Amino acid sequence: MSDAPKHPADPANEFATDNSAIDPRDFRNALGTFATGVTIVTAMAADGKPYGVTCNSFASVSLNPPLVLWSLGMFSQGLTIFQNASHFTVNILGASQQALASKFAKSSGDKFAGVSWAPGLGNAPVLADSVANFQCRAANRYYGGDHIIFLGAVEAYAYNRQEPLLFARGGFGGFVADEGKS
Repeated sequence: MSDAPKHPADPANEFATDNSAIDPRDFRNALGTFATGVTIVTAMAADGKPYGVTCNSFASVSLNPPLVLWSLGMFSQGLTIFQNASHFTVNILGASQQALASKFAKSSGDKFAGVSWAPGLGNAPVLADSVANFQCRAANRYYGGDHIIFLGAVEAYAYNRQEPLLFARGGFGGFVADEGKS
């Protein structure tokens, strides 16, 4: 008898067929203990309408070349917009932008109504007052279970010293830096 982990031949298929021994809700709760930043990823649709979605699956991949990634659910409303866009912008939200995060997290009509933004590379919207933004050329996509992972080559970025918005255990929060230690 071996103590080696038993992995399915195709992990994506394990979840797709409901054969996993892991309870999805409990797994989500465990993942929620990891605090993340909150972003709105934006792109311009083929019809010229801006599109955006709240996302906390953003991560850096490489400094040289500068690469980032984020993921979107396979059945998300705007999936085809991001699949067809030449560029996307990852807008890192500040602590004062919780309402904006909630607005872009919902399926609604015009999410950009009343939102200040400027067109970035590939016309992907760059949101005003975000803590940082990363304007990316869509470099590649990978399938991962019930999500598509978007890899972006960063072509421009900007940031400031505002406090970032954080998300953990299903709620928003902030970060308090320990100013006294290096």
